[in-house]
Amino acid sequence: MSLFTRSRQLSDTTEGRAEPDDDTGTSEPEGGTGTSDPQDDTDTADPQAGAATDSPESAAPAQRTPSGPPTAKPGWFGWRRRYPRTARGVSVGTTVLAGALVLFALLVPNRIERIEFASFVRIPAEGVLLAGLLLALPSKPRRVTAVVTGVFLGLVTVLKFVDMGFYQILARPFDLVLDWILIENGTDFLRETFGRTGQVLAVTGVIVLFVALLVLTTLAVVRLTNLMVRHRPVAGRTVLILGTAWITCMTLGVQIGTVPVATKGNAEFLGNRVEQVRAGLADARVFEKQASVDAFAKTPPDQLLTGLRGKDVLFTFIESYGRVAIDDPAMARQTDAVLKEGTGRLKAAGFESRSGWLQSPVTGAGSWLAHSTFLSGLWIKNQQRYRSLTTSDRMTLTNYFGKTGAWRTVGVVPGVRRAWPEGKYFGLDHIYDSEHLGYQGPYFSWTPVPDQFSMEAFERLEHGKKDREPIMAEIILASSHNPWSPIAHMIDWEDLGDGSVFHRIKKEGTDPTEVWKDPEKVRAEYRKAIEYSIRSLTEWVERYGDDDTVLVFLGDHQPVPTVTAGDTGKDVPVTIVAHDKKVLDRVADWGWTDGLKPAGDAPRWGMDTFRDRFMTAYGPRG
Repeated sequence: MSLFTRSRQLSDTTEGRAEPDDDTGTSEPEGGTGTSDPQDDTDTADPQAGAATDSPESAAPAQRTPSGPPTAKPGWFGWRRRYPRTARGVSVGTTVLAGALVLFALLVPNRIERIEFASFVRIPAEGVLLAGLLLALPSKPRRVTAVVTGVFLGLVTVLKFVDMGFYQILARPFDLVLDWILIENGTDFLRETFGRTGQVLAVTGVIVLFVALLVLTTLAVVRLTNLMVRHRPVAGRTVLILGTAWITCMTLGVQIGTVPVATKGNAEFLGNRVEQVRAGLADARVFEKQASVDAFAKTPPDQLLTGLRGKDVLFTFIESYGRVAIDDPAMARQTDAVLKEGTGRLKAAGFESRSGWLQSPVTGAGSWLAHSTFLSGLWIKNQQRYRSLTTSDRMTLTNYFGKTGAWRTVGVVPGVRRAWPEGKYFGLDHIYDSEHLGYQGPYFSWTPVPDQFSMEAFERLEHGKKDREPIMAEIILASSHNPWSPIAHMIDWEDLGDGSVFHRIKKEGTDPTEVWKDPEKVRAEYRKAIEYSIRSLTEWVERYGDDDTVLVFLGDHQPVPTVTAGDTGKDVPVTIVAHDKKVLDRVADWGWTDGLKPAGDAPRWGMDTFRDRFMTAYGPRG
């Protein structure tokens, strides 16, 4: 190859190369002072330029027309050459969007109620330090760091979004060790509430958004890194100014409203997550020690629950029946009327009642954790503890009733739609799930069987049988389960039949997609659902209860924050109803309030303490 040919090829290649992606609107020469990284010539140099002289093949793509110039058009299929101003505007706009995305990822809080304008005009310490690090690194390490940082920033942002959902439902952040099973439960809830199509669309949408966020944050960090390198002096001065401003604002405590201008929120967020993981891993050992202590483990069967022998004892959970239903001014008047009415009707039927408060380990959801806490006498606050409990030999209230041999133990669990292996752990002789109650009506959103029908089925299948032995039943009423739309209403007990009547009632109900557009509508439907559950239970006692009926009913947890309106309390009401005065005399020293409504200052116990208090009160020394 002649010198002339080599010079022409270099010139042609240079002319045909796409112009630099300069987001500032100015063109800088390669290797120019103050604008490019001397250690990183490959960041901006066109590899075609050097390769053109190394082999004949390298010149092949540049086919010439008869007039001479190459036919290949540079950059975006030649679009940048034809429309340079528009191309530059798109390039600048893309860079601005990249910066906005990175800033959003660094500053977005992990709770919806904390999102405000001031949240996004702060100076993130992590962003300043990262920019300084990327400027200091050599070429290859910088590229790797930019990509890894982009992926990591995307994952942190995803975790923040997941936290938002968990705070909205459970009033707590996502647990990286223990909460993965709840994702499956969440998809099941979507299917049962919005159908299979709604579930598939929601899950697909989440996956697409997850992948898109990771890709976009990675591309954004890489793009901003390249921009800083091309304008190193300006970028260096900017980092120095921001670092100084961060230190000044942190020292002086500068705020916009109540939001500090200088923040290290991501470092604190990740630090809390590391501590959460550490605590989660250590919790198993702590729980094992707690579970090994049982005050009644060595008590002979004939000395257990002697104060209730011959009685039918029903432990009934009302889904999401929390303190907010009684205390919240928007619900108190209607709920109070229902509780007073129930108290009066039960009293007329010969029943007395006492009520207090229990503190649940969960709020918003996680009913099975509350149920197992109440029955086991252990604080079951996460899925790890639940699994450890249900694979242990720890005795629950239901186990102890069965151990005496004096009761037939049954479970009425209409919310169970599939195999429930944990049911064997609770020592129930027979379990009636949603498929075995004889119900031929429709689902009410999440709820497979309306509460009134569940109670009537219990009467038909167990309680109403003649010449039977005493029954201990665990009953879970699910009509007050989120999303509370549509809900059933009370009808004449004689009209229940096989439940087909509820098809008409469901059509008359509300649409959950419309209800959940308005928090006040959600709260109103929640209140109505609680009223329905209470009426189903109290009317059953009035109708079918007798001298030997003992009912313990309680809420399992508070409803979601949409209903509690920011209240983070975990209190739930608990009530004992009995016809035999001696039953209530045994708990006279508990200080509980007469009637179905606990007073505001009634005793408040941890839900895990109930088992031992109850067994002591109704034991030989009670």
